[in-house]
Amino acid sequence: MAAVFNFDGEAVRKLAEILIETGLTEIEYEAEGNRIYVSRQMIANATVAPLVSPSLPSVQPQSSVVAAPSNLDLNKHPGAVRSPMVGTVYLASQPGADPFIKVGDTVSVGQTLLIVEAMKVMNPIKSPSAGKVTHIFAKDASPVEYDELLLVIEAA
Repeated sequence: MAAVFNFDGEAVRKLAEILIETGLTEIEYEAEGNRIYVSRQMIANATVAPLVSPSLPSVQPQSSVVAAPSNLDLNKHPGAVRSPMVGTVYLASQPGADPFIKVGDTVSVGQTLLIVEAMKVMNPIKSPSAGKVTHIFAKDASPVEYDELLLVIEAA
């Protein structure tokens, strides 16, 4: 006899909301032998026009953070540092602290570049090589996907 799947549309909607809130691209939930998998397609390198409102103060982007790669070759750069896991990236050891690195800094092998929090565990991401930090794509306290480009180190 075939198993009966109890479809729960509300659960699918809640999972979709979680995807939007967290910036994740997929999520899976399993309970009582039923499994729901929700996925959404992300558009890479989308350009978003800034919202200008006279009632909101203007916010300048951080000088050490680049919003999106302008050159796709950076994805193949030998000094590209990618996220080894899905989680939340932090550029400093705690809120309000100075970031571990900034664009233009020289780093050494094994130096902490940033932290990726996954399942309440803080995972330091160490420099795989010595060199100069030329790009930082990660935004503090934002979600990151596995293998997402975080930053680029140019060999010394």
